[in-house]
Amino acid sequence: MELRRAALTCMANLCLGVPGQASLEDPYRSVCFRVFLQTLQSPKPPDAEELLYCTVIQGAVKGLQSSLCGGKWRFGGQEELGALLAVLKRLMFQGCPGVCVEWPSVLYPAPLPQYETCSTPKPPEPPQNPPTQTSGNKKKKSRGRGRKGGGEDEERDAEPRLQRGGRGGEAWSKTSVLPSPGVLSLYPLWKRSSSDSEFSDPEGAAHSKLRLFHGRVRQGVLLCLLAVVKAVEKRTLYGYWSSFIPDAPIGGPPPLTLLTVVLKDPSPKVRACALQVVSALLDGSRQFLGVAEDLAPARTSYTPFSFSLATAVRELHRSLSLALLAEASAHTLTQIIKCLAHLVCNAPYNRLRPGLLSPLWRQIQPYLRHRDVNVRVSVLTLYGALVSTQAPLSEIQLLLTHTSQEMGLSWRQREGFSSPHTPPSHKYHNSHTPRGSHTPGEEEPGVPWLLQLCVSLVTQPRDDQSDSEGPGGGGATALEPSPVRLEALQVLAHLVRGYFPLCQACLCELGQVSARCLRETDPSIQLHGAKLLEELGTGIIQQYRPDNSQSESCRVPISQVVQFWVDVLSGPLNGALQSHQHPTLQTSACDTLSSILPQAFTQLPEKSQVLCVTVLLGLTYSDNSLVKAAAVRALGVYILFPCLREDVMFVADTANAILTALDDRSPNVRSKAAWSLGNLTDTLIVNMGCVGEVFQEELSDMLVLQMLQSATKAAFDKDRVKSNAVRALGNLLHFLSVSQLTRPGFQRPLEEAVSALVTTVQSEATMKVRWNACYALGNAFRNPALPLDSASWSGDAFSALCCVVTSCQNFKVRIKSAAALSVPACRHCYGDAARFGHVWRSLAAALEHSEETQDFLEYRYCSSLRHTLTHTLTHLLRLSQSQDMPALGMSLVMEEGRGFKEHLVKYLRGEGGTDGGRRGGGTDGGRGGGTEGMGETEGGRGETEGERERKGEERVRTLGETLERLRSLCVDGEEDGDEGRDGGEEERSAFVVVAFLEDVLRSCEELKVSHSD
Repeated sequence: MELRRAALTCMANLCLGVPGQASLEDPYRSVCFRVFLQTLQSPKPPDAEELLYCTVIQGAVKGLQSSLCGGKWRFGGQEELGALLAVLKRLMFQGCPGVCVEWPSVLYPAPLPQYETCSTPKPPEPPQNPPTQTSGNKKKKSRGRGRKGGGEDEERDAEPRLQRGGRGGEAWSKTSVLPSPGVLSLYPLWKRSSSDSEFSDPEGAAHSKLRLFHGRVRQGVLLCLLAVVKAVEKRTLYGYWSSFIPDAPIGGPPPLTLLTVVLKDPSPKVRACALQVVSALLDGSRQFLGVAEDLAPARTSYTPFSFSLATAVRELHRSLSLALLAEASAHTLTQIIKCLAHLVCNAPYNRLRPGLLSPLWRQIQPYLRHRDVNVRVSVLTLYGALVSTQAPLSEIQLLLTHTSQEMGLSWRQREGFSSPHTPPSHKYHNSHTPRGSHTPGEEEPGVPWLLQLCVSLVTQPRDDQSDSEGPGGGGATALEPSPVRLEALQVLAHLVRGYFPLCQACLCELGQVSARCLRETDPSIQLHGAKLLEELGTGIIQQYRPDNSQSESCRVPISQVVQFWVDVLSGPLNGALQSHQHPTLQTSACDTLSSILPQAFTQLPEKSQVLCVTVLLGLTYSDNSLVKAAAVRALGVYILFPCLREDVMFVADTANAILTALDDRSPNVRSKAAWSLGNLTDTLIVNMGCVGEVFQEELSDMLVLQMLQSATKAAFDKDRVKSNAVRALGNLLHFLSVSQLTRPGFQRPLEEAVSALVTTVQSEATMKVRWNACYALGNAFRNPALPLDSASWSGDAFSALCCVVTSCQNFKVRIKSAAALSVPACRHCYGDAARFGHVWRSLAAALEHSEETQDFLEYRYCSSLRHTLTHTLTHLLRLSQSQDMPALGMSLVMEEGRGFKEHLVKYLRGEGGTDGGRRGGGTDGGRGGGTEGMGETEGGRGETEGERERKGEERVRTLGETLERLRSLCVDGEEDGDEGRDGGEEERSAFVVVAFLEDVLRSCEELKVSHSD
């Protein structure tokens, strides 16, 4: 057995490898993995000592962990994974009395847990002396003792968990592993005894050593399970979720899961490891847990999977709350709170019955005063998760605005919420205190108590001067440790982002907090102060968005916003912008400048405006790629400001800076530059309508040419650059004037630009890039100066759009291509009759097969696709001439014509046309690219019945005009008496088209009469 243990240890070290050296090859690693797994699956030899057997298990577990630390799971299929998980689950309870179950040899993916079957336990030998109440002759170890020493003493002398707290112990006793009174609970027998005389000294030492070894085995197994969770794909692990995370008990003994270890294991280290595994399972599970829902009444016939997941979330809350109540180890307490933070970040509380977050919110308040700094930081992290998850939640909003929150601040002995510039010796007693001298319970209800708490943690000296953690522990005015202050600043940022209406009353005070942070010497504090400023600016911008339903009286007044930014720009933010030794801080400062409200920027003093523009233009030439990217992005925001976009000099300077950044080596810089170039070209289109040809004449032709060439080059870059480069190309092709198009220097760049768009439309790029390219072609078609009828490249453009509209699997790309085909306003733009017929047939075929898709998610865009296709076909009918009649007539008499009639009737009545991927713009939280496709938003969401009727009447009137025009074509053909073959075919086809339109209008009238009856 000893030799076996040594061999396993050697194999484990071989699998671990050495940094900088080649790791063990996969075939050998697989052999070692199977040896480790077989060792754990083998039963204990009858003649083996328990201690030695524990060391063998430890060696095998260490080997498994070493094998898995190399990367992703690559050891066989589901059967091998299930076997490994089964043996690890069994060893999680190694050495725990009362666990008398027959473990499955393999775990299988299943929505319900595999319940372990109880075996007949061997009855324990009764002790000679019955257990009595703990007498005074046994000296208990205090909770605070031995925390820093850790190690073996902490595990040996861990207090009985069922005796630590009234509520916690009582609740755990109700969730014993085996409910039968004759069976031992999971709580170890050696911990339940209260007499020193049960074992002799040698026996006590042996039992203590055995307990220590069993604890080490469980700890190693949980660390190995943590490695498995990190190595295996999340989607695969979801099938085994029920084996490790319990749902609500449904009768019988509760299942043995990770939470059983968290609640029952005597070793704080083992409990901490179990919590790490639970956190790893919860991390990134938002999509999986997003299915959970229990808002509807529970069904009696069957339990939906969504309801089972919801009960699992509730059981996690219940179990972790119980663990929080009774935990004494600071390290394990930190892990519990971190685990709760992972749960809060991933659980869909908007789909669950309210009431889960309020108890948790109140339960963690006392831990804000915990003596361990890590516990306080984790509590703030949890509060940050609470105010950021699915914000704004009504339950959290009520908790924030509740006035009786003395617990949150009274322990810090604050007298009110004052300006952070107040000196510590005069705290909260100067005349500039905006809230006066109120106790926390008397604070105005509009100010969240969590905001007050975080501001005091950041700006005020801590009260407990005996706290030895963190910097500045000796001075009388020492602030909170840096980790606490940083976490408090992050909570403030989350609070402002999710619940800005509750924070806007303290806008100036929060600005002063940020200014104080920017004046400090710690770069981390400075960085988070700048981020808080950015969140404040973003919150104001969100209030002034056109789609914001908030009343104007509830917004921050423009005058206050202007004063806020005047104070910020005259404060320490300038130093942060010029802090070349801290590029991350410079980056955040640039982001802060980009969050100024455009309406407020217009009213800023001229020197403040010049300062912002000058600094950003200068930083675009920084040597640091992060700073350069942030500065270029900020210029892309500024170019949309009404007070700047008509300034030709600013547009030219910004364009030159963006073009330089487009040639940068960093993909991130090029991505931001392409986004800014897209915004700049959006501005050119807006100025065409607002300023007119004057702006086009003042802007340098050479600069326009350079932008066209740079955008064409960027259209062949990475997808995140390409998506905005094609948007810029569409705008530039729309912007070109007749004088520019006739110059020889523009001919070749024009052809290359259109060719780049056509190539992108037909490429295998991401769908976002392709629909942006389709939109860009449609945008180019809006330029009446482009020779669409005679240019050599126009045929390729129309062919690419026709190919995409019929064959692309993504419906949003089809919508954009169909909308682009409806843009040309004149018949000659579509070319000859052959090209016109090809466009018609492609659209008709796309409409006929508009419900055929391999991706179920695309069905949500079916209505919008049919609406856009029908709109484009009616547009072609309106422009059609006599030479186009044969193609139209042949199409309308076929099967696709009957389908077109059905959709055309719906279109004329104002039905359909839900939103389906409208914009074709870039990312970055700025303005999206361009305007929406023609006809795409008609009949969309949010329209009233009256609006739909008016649109329907307008469409019927337009179609009636088209019918009258086509009738005149038929009359003209008869009067001419043309007996030629082509003339006769055109005349017959025109009669077919006229009969089709008459039938459609007749159907609309019949439906209108039937509805009125």
